[in-house]
Amino acid sequence: MWKGIKLSLLGLVAFAQVHAQAPARPKLVVGVVLDQMRWDYLYRYADRYGKGGFKRLMNDGFNCENTSIVHLPSYTAPGHATIYTGSVPALHGIAANDWINRKGAMSMYCTQDDSVQSVGSSSKAGMMSPKNLLATTVTDELRLATNFRNKTIGISLKDRGAILPAGHTANGAYWFDASNGSFISSTFYSKALPSWLTEFNKRNVTDSLLNIDWNTLYPINTYTQSTADDNAYESKLKGEQTPTFPHQLKSFIAADKGVIRTTPWGNTLTRLMAEAAVQGEALGKSGQTDFLAVSFSSTDYIGHFFAPNSIEIEDCYLRMDKELELFLNFLDKQVGAGNYTLFLTADHGGAHNVSFLKDAKIPGENVSEKVVNKNLNEVLKTALGVNELVVFSNYQVYFNEDLMVQHKLDRDKAVAICKDYLVNMDGVAFVLDMKDAAKNTIPKKILEMAVNGYHPNRSGELQVILEPGYYSGYGSTGTTHGSWNPYDTRIPLLFYGWGIKKGSSFTPYHMTDIAPTIAALLHIQEPNACIGTPITEVLK
Repeated sequence: MWKGIKLSLLGLVAFAQVHAQAPARPKLVVGVVLDQMRWDYLYRYADRYGKGGFKRLMNDGFNCENTSIVHLPSYTAPGHATIYTGSVPALHGIAANDWINRKGAMSMYCTQDDSVQSVGSSSKAGMMSPKNLLATTVTDELRLATNFRNKTIGISLKDRGAILPAGHTANGAYWFDASNGSFISSTFYSKALPSWLTEFNKRNVTDSLLNIDWNTLYPINTYTQSTADDNAYESKLKGEQTPTFPHQLKSFIAADKGVIRTTPWGNTLTRLMAEAAVQGEALGKSGQTDFLAVSFSSTDYIGHFFAPNSIEIEDCYLRMDKELELFLNFLDKQVGAGNYTLFLTADHGGAHNVSFLKDAKIPGENVSEKVVNKNLNEVLKTALGVNELVVFSNYQVYFNEDLMVQHKLDRDKAVAICKDYLVNMDGVAFVLDMKDAAKNTIPKKILEMAVNGYHPNRSGELQVILEPGYYSGYGSTGTTHGSWNPYDTRIPLLFYGWGIKKGSSFTPYHMTDIAPTIAALLHIQEPNACIGTPITEVLK
């Protein structure tokens, strides 16, 4: 009898020792990406932020004040992939939002997957998956660490903003379909939408929000951080005579539900969807550490459409601050204050509108991709006798390898012709031959960013570096991003909640450090292509 009791006691001790060694972890990790949020927005509008949004994260969490992107181009898909893999496009493979397959010059979208079907829609918007992502994410590594007992969900208006952060092993990723105003998915994850999402879509939240015209949150004369409402730098919504408030949205309910993405209501829709996912999936209640990856895309659409100095952007971030407050309060109630860890960052920043810059006597110009493509191919045809030999996209020159082989063209000669034309263009600072990157004469930082972004099968052979203030792909209104410059690559990075110290630091950190920091917090393996380093000063 005593022998049996002794053995039982020993078993209990062993059981207790095993479980005592299990790492402490939060109930939920929430990754928040604000698409196209420049770092300076944390301070530009700070005097009118409330206490419960950005300021709550900054005051009660840890603010990494000097965080930057280390790859080119600085676009949405590479940014989201880098945040969650701790890697760079050279390794994780997401070289741009879309890229050119030089063999046949076919375009590939970052999350394109023709082998899957849409779920929740009859459109092709759901034919997406993480298939093109070559590395694991921190969300994947958490799934592996828990033997798939936890849950990971990705939410965004953009497919790439939901799919890439959620990784290969996600329980679900959901994105917005403009054709029906609903959130959809693909058969990569499941053959049907979960019941909670079906119920959410039935609420027609998109229509309800579009029934509210977009006017300023505060009296318009108090928006002193912005240019006048009626100016030449902003695009106009369809049917508008001027790009001014109020923006009347009711007509879009039947005509174009996708317009919600270019209003703050897109962020409201995303926040409500994220909350529905937390409740519907019971995130934070699995007994393991669950992960919600949510990306707010309307900040990007509004930035592209109206540019950084617009009243629309100022109003967008004042409203985003309130969305954050509502979301944090929801998490406090649903998961419990102190039971979750949250980080907030951006996938890239954004340049000032070039016309605005020139009016302020600052150099800048729009470089048309269409014009460069046309001129470059004409020069090559005259010299080599072959048409449509290259594509200029993503600030890169892609050679059609099939045509190069078919016509037995000398690569070095073709490269020399391209470089000679490009370096003589207004606004071009450098043209890098990525096949032999070490021989390029260029500041080390920019060269490293180009090398980090260069994937041999998905990137152009030549990388074009423009002068500051110059960018390609957009006209005279709105703006874009993609360059190495601080306005495109300096990003906010805030950590908050379980396991996070209070404080701030101007120590240089990189986007690649985010995933290994979360991995260190959770005591799990870093993603398999991770090159970043944990930011130890944020961890308790």
